[in-house]
Amino acid sequence: MIEIVTVDAAVDWAALPPPRPPAAFRALDLRDAAGFEHGSFDGCVFLSCLLTPAQAGFLTTTGATIVRDRPDRPYTLHRRQLYSPDELFAGFDPDRADGYATTFDARVYRHWERTGRQHPPFIDESLARRLHDHSITEALHDALAGTRPVAIMGGHGLERSAPGYAAVARIARTLTRDGYTMLSGGGPGAMEATHLGAWMAHFADDELDAAIGVLAPRPDGAEPNREYADPDWLHRAMAVRERWPILEPTYDSIGIPTWMYGHEPPAAFATKIAKYFANSVREEGLLAVATYGVLFTRGSAGTVQEIFQEATQNHYESYGEPSPMVLIDVDYWTTTLPVWPLLGALADGRAYRALLTITDDEHEAVATIRSYEPRR
Repeated sequence: MIEIVTVDAAVDWAALPPPRPPAAFRALDLRDAAGFEHGSFDGCVFLSCLLTPAQAGFLTTTGATIVRDRPDRPYTLHRRQLYSPDELFAGFDPDRADGYATTFDARVYRHWERTGRQHPPFIDESLARRLHDHSITEALHDALAGTRPVAIMGGHGLERSAPGYAAVARIARTLTRDGYTMLSGGGPGAMEATHLGAWMAHFADDELDAAIGVLAPRPDGAEPNREYADPDWLHRAMAVRERWPILEPTYDSIGIPTWMYGHEPPAAFATKIAKYFANSVREEGLLAVATYGVLFTRGSAGTVQEIFQEATQNHYESYGEPSPMVLIDVDYWTTTLPVWPLLGALADGRAYRALLTITDDEHEAVATIRSYEPRR
């Protein structure tokens, strides 16, 4: 089956003499397209396409499968490409204290809550989410084709004023300029710092500190380690985007968040966003596509889980050859959360043991990634 993602290609396909090869038409407006009212469409699939009633009726009777969006569902079942921040934050009102609540992203999260959260009681909703997530996975692989993806994992509670936030941003900036595509879980804290670093790779070095200066001030009485809950969290990020705009990005970074944690707004500095409903698909997939390595900064249970999830992928070479794992902050990973000794014991005798690094040095962390080149 061929995939068709432009209206021109759809019209060209419809003009072919029979028998035409079955095709999947992806998120196209075909209402004014010629050729969809005659012939056979046996085996064809129309995913989130806009069709006239006459077209839809004819296509169905001649063998096509049509998967249509519903007006009461805020998201589309099928996408041709990843989200942009502008799409997710569409509707943001900087003049309102609750400006984020009016965004497309927030509306989808409220819909997710209303329709059963992780366990929707209606099959049409659960199927819709899975179709959506399937298209996101396809779009993510398309976006990463030919790139060198590196992920940074770490806690969502890392505040913008913390030294660790700036350190993550510097590492991401350096690797971005080296030609790596930075990935993260797409949320706040260390995740946001990853994308801020990639964003500021377009500007002079001293502009990063200036941008953090805009981001860091918090409201009086703000709860520690929950900066993403500040009412002006997104306002400050948008102020940075406005002061340091990127009209034609030289570098991409991709955030990979989930509506399961929709109370945490997605990172506004990612140039592309692969947002999922299913957190399990998102977490496994994020680590699987980071084929040039993963750096782990301070975090809690989620980051520890990700360390061993990545170790498992490397241990069994589930997605191909193993790649570097860099744990940043020696004392934290050997004393506070003593992951390092167990990780080393697990890797003993395996190929990925040589790819494990623990360090306090940003430059060593970067050098470890730079020194790796996949064999295949």
